[in-house]
Amino acid sequence: MSRLEVWAPDGVPEVAAGDDLAGLVLAALADGAAGAAGLADGDVVSVTSKVVSKAEGRTRAGERDAAVDVETVRIVARRGATRIVRHRLGLTMAAAGVDASNVEKGSIVLLPLDPDASARSLRREIHERAGVNVGVIVTDTAGRAWREGQTDIAIGAAGLLVAEDFAGRTDPYGNQLAVTLPAVADELAGAAELAQGKLAGRPVAVIRGRADLVLPPGEDGPGATALVRADGHDLFGWGAREAVVRALAGAAADRHPFGAPAPEDELQAALDRLPDRADRTAVQAVCFAHGWVVDGWENDGVCRVSPATT
Repeated sequence: MSRLEVWAPDGVPEVAAGDDLAGLVLAALADGAAGAAGLADGDVVSVTSKVVSKAEGRTRAGERDAAVDVETVRIVARRGATRIVRHRLGLTMAAAGVDASNVEKGSIVLLPLDPDASARSLRREIHERAGVNVGVIVTDTAGRAWREGQTDIAIGAAGLLVAEDFAGRTDPYGNQLAVTLPAVADELAGAAELAQGKLAGRPVAVIRGRADLVLPPGEDGPGATALVRADGHDLFGWGAREAVVRALAGAAADRHPFGAPAPEDELQAALDRLPDRADRTAVQAVCFAHGWVVDGWENDGVCRVSPATT
């Protein structure tokens, strides 16, 4: 039988800049909850990015939009006032993770400067003070493409396998798995959020039952950064409208999110779908989106192309 336990204690006080976060976490868990006292080796401690940011002094007075500008590397998509952006940490999220909830009016909270480092520090402090070997995740809330609603994900991790690689393994029917890679750190973050709730003031949770994911003391693992897909490797580097405009504009700085040059046969198949291959603007936009450039035009209107270089 497999069993997973998750609990989130009440009574965590308001966190301010400079507070001893490890001390607050250990104090909150000292009496235990859900029939499980304290912490044990192999537990995973989940803390929200909000309290990590508050302890690290990432609270600011001011407007949210201005802070979003500072935290944004590039805008992925915009619909009215809503901006989906690529954050300086590599995360693609709404409003760059800048949050104006659960904070004094007129203030906003930015994501931690380095959530993986924050997780490593908290894990080290828990081990030194309590003598237990735990994994740590720092969580934040994010939406998902094609899905309504939000769920919590791990934006920082330490002492934890953040993904289980099943590629090459065989299922019970004898089928070899090819690309199965459960993002277990995100799954743990979602489980923690179920116990924490959004309005209950429970920023800390413990997940027990997956000690197999927790690394030995001194091994922090790759962190949640390993779950961030590199810019240009995603199939959806731009929003639908933005992709059209960026391809038509053809600015060199906009090329990278479209990814590496597509195979030439894939480019030609895309060009064949154009209603008018003599429309040079359309041809150049399709080439740009596929990572190719038009080098010139023949007398019969056929273009010469070559892969773009970065």
